[in-house]
Amino acid sequence: MRYPQGRLLVMAKAPLAGIAKTRLIPALGAEGAAILQRYLIERQLAEAVSAESAPIQLWCAEECLHPFFIECRERFGVTLHCQQGNDLGERLLYALESALSEADFTIVIGCDIPELNAEVLQEACVAMQQGADAVIVPAEDGGYTLLGIRRAEPLLFSQIDWGSDRVMAQTRERLHSLGWRWRELDALWDVDRPQDLARLLRLEILPDRIQRMVAMALSQVDNRQRIK
Repeated sequence: MRYPQGRLLVMAKAPLAGIAKTRLIPALGAEGAAILQRYLIERQLAEAVSAESAPIQLWCAEECLHPFFIECRERFGVTLHCQQGNDLGERLLYALESALSEADFTIVIGCDIPELNAEVLQEACVAMQQGADAVIVPAEDGGYTLLGIRRAEPLLFSQIDWGSDRVMAQTRERLHSLGWRWRELDALWDVDRPQDLARLLRLEILPDRIQRMVAMALSQVDNRQRIK
C-alpha cells in the first residue's frame, strides 16, 4: 500500500429497490436500478482495491449493516461506516472529519463513476503526497466525482447547491476564498440519469445479465418515445 497515511472513502447508498438510483427508475424500474447500483458499488471497490493506494472506508447510507455491505467488507477488506447528516454536504463533512482524525489526507469518491479507475485514484494520491491542499475531479454535469483534502473545512460543504450544475463552480470559489492550492484532474461522468445508460453500455464493462437488462430498458424507452 503506497499511502498508508491516507484514507480512501467510498460513499454508497444500499442497493434497495425504490431507494437506490431513483432517477434511473423510470428507465430500469426500481429493482433494475438497485441491481445496477449493486454492480457499480462492487466495481468501484474493486478499482479502489487494485489501486493499492490507501486504506479504504465504505461509508454507507440506508441500512448501514445491510447484508450487501457486510459482504463488501468481507470481499474487499474495507471498513464500514454509517453516513451522518441531513444533506450531502453534512454527510461528506462528517465522513471526512472522521477519517482525518487518523490520517494525513483523505480522498472521497462516489460509487457510480465508471471511468474513475485505479489510475485516477493513484494520480489523486500523488497530488496529495506532493503537497496539494486539495485535489478534485470535476464531473461533466457540473459537480465533482472525487475530492481529496487535508483539512475538513466546513466552508467547502455548506450552502452548496448539491445536485445542480453549480456545485463545481461554487467549490472552486470556496477553495479560492480559503487560499488553498489545489489540482484538478480530467473531468469524468457519472451514471445518474437515463441518458447516461447508453453511454454506460458503450463501455462494454457490464456483466452480460446487466448489459441485457439495460439494453432492453433503453429499447423500451425508445419505443415509448416513438409512440408519443
